[in-house]
Amino acid sequence: MNERHVLVVFPHPDDEAFGVSGTIAEHAQNGTPVTYACLTLGEMGRNMGVPPFANRETLPHIRKQELEEACRILGIHDLRLLGYRDKTVEFEDEEELADQIAAIVAETNPSLVITFYPGYSVHPDHDACGAAVIRALKRWPKEERPTVHCVAFAKNCEQDLGQPDVVRDVSSVIDTKLAAIRAHRSQTEGLMQAASKRGDALAWLKTERFWTYRWDD
Repeated sequence: MNERHVLVVFPHPDDEAFGVSGTIAEHAQNGTPVTYACLTLGEMGRNMGVPPFANRETLPHIRKQELEEACRILGIHDLRLLGYRDKTVEFEDEEELADQIAAIVAETNPSLVITFYPGYSVHPDHDACGAAVIRALKRWPKEERPTVHCVAFAKNCEQDLGQPDVVRDVSSVIDTKLAAIRAHRSQTEGLMQAASKRGDALAWLKTERFWTYRWDD
């Protein structure tokens, strides 16, 4: 768990909350600096709150505020908003996106990078984000690259990638994780209300799984 600096790169506000916020919280509590580079403001999200309190025009502003609150809860003091448009990351210039990520890597010098596993993360923005991170890191000699822990949840991920390399029990920070999820109120309020009625329906949140990216160069 001892890292020099952790860089998290995801495309949407709340991507950090469900999959890796326990890990982030543990690193932050250990005094490790965490940088979160979020590509979009999730302005094309379908949810508007339960009952609705957002609309298509106000949603980007609301989601930015929610993200900032989630970062405060998790102990992330360095949030980078890269300004891409939700649901279009796959169409962005690959080299330009890699340039932005590479600049953050060069500045922060992380020993660990957390992102989505390209091709195994279901949403096109997820896959494009992970691919851009890998493209950026390939600019460094292999022996100088940080460890890359990837989130994957496609149906075939275990068949193709094997069992996850890291399975982390984050029960000790589950309250912090749940608070971070709730901070993304516009997107998660309905889910959390439904889950609270099912007793231990949120038990799966106590475990976080990662695949270490396997370099092919």
